[in-house]
Amino acid sequence: MNFFLEAQDTSTKARAGRIETDHGTIQTPIFMPVGTAGTVKAVHQRELRDDIKAQIILGNTYHLYLRPGLDIIQKAGGLHGFNGWQRPILTDSGGYQVYSLAGTGRKINEEGVAFKSHIDGSLHTFTPERVMDIQRVIGADIVMAFDECTPYPCEYGYAQQSMEMTHRWLRRCCDRFDHTEGLYGYSQTLFPIVQGSVYKDLRQQSAETIASFGREGNAIGGLSVGEPADIMYELTEVVCDILPKDKPRYLMGVGTPANILEGIALGVDMFDCVMPTRNARNGMIFTTDGIINIRNEKWKDDLSPIDKNLGGYASTFYSKAYLRHLIKSDEMLGAQIASVHNLTFYLWLVNQAREKIVEGHFRNWKSEIEKKIMQRL
Repeated sequence: MNFFLEAQDTSTKARAGRIETDHGTIQTPIFMPVGTAGTVKAVHQRELRDDIKAQIILGNTYHLYLRPGLDIIQKAGGLHGFNGWQRPILTDSGGYQVYSLAGTGRKINEEGVAFKSHIDGSLHTFTPERVMDIQRVIGADIVMAFDECTPYPCEYGYAQQSMEMTHRWLRRCCDRFDHTEGLYGYSQTLFPIVQGSVYKDLRQQSAETIASFGREGNAIGGLSVGEPADIMYELTEVVCDILPKDKPRYLMGVGTPANILEGIALGVDMFDCVMPTRNARNGMIFTTDGIINIRNEKWKDDLSPIDKNLGGYASTFYSKAYLRHLIKSDEMLGAQIASVHNLTFYLWLVNQAREKIVEGHFRNWKSEIEKKIMQRL
């Protein structure tokens, strides 16, 4: 993987760049649709490629390991062969899912994590080495190091111990990754993850440690887990100021359109979140004019397009009234249309941000567009 920095906004820390992988080029800043179990919910790969114009999607190590399992994925030639997506893929290591299993008998120690499957209660163990092996089988272009995501709030002592263990796990991840080969004839790259909860000194220490490993890209984890947005922004800026400028920076699990715009302004290059598809299924529609609750009565007879400004098929072909009818009727097509539309909006937003960075107008554009798209209609 190679990263090329192409433009830098002079009034913020926003950057435009290019990531080159064996499965294609990713223009940054970029939003990555979340395909946890090998699918972006309710969205065909063709729609991802042609309508949404996604450049990279996510899969999840924990979920894919449990179902469908590694044998079928390897038999298919990796996740690219299994789901038919021939552009770049990134896999989360499962650290966040382990975090979410708190209270289910999960046990964390220096060796790794023992946990019960949420599907059938069977017992499993993830170690840094095992997670690297699993991600080799899944075959993502970018794989994440195994880490512990601490909850919010979190005591300082626990945050420090967890961070230090995450760093030791990272060394083991790198050793295993560097002494194994990809299985499908293309290269993979490993991103470490900065941790440290909401403590500035821990975040600084973690960012410095992560940077010292010299990997091709770096991620910021453990944020957007309940802490106030201003704390997330402060810590993101602290970390971005430390992480190498010539490597892509990935803020994991973030977030709202406003979160993404602020993250870009702070120097982040890559984002992912389930919000556009999860909220779509519940009737929250992001548009270039503001946020719509499509269930509201006011949209009952609005026959105008969902968003005439986006240009995507779902956004311009279907009306607000029709989408409201589908969502209110619990028709599956409603979730599909809303999901495709919201993802189209998110990719439009980061593409617009990139254009404004290149043009040198990002700061003023951000101020104007943020007010518009975050208003409730």
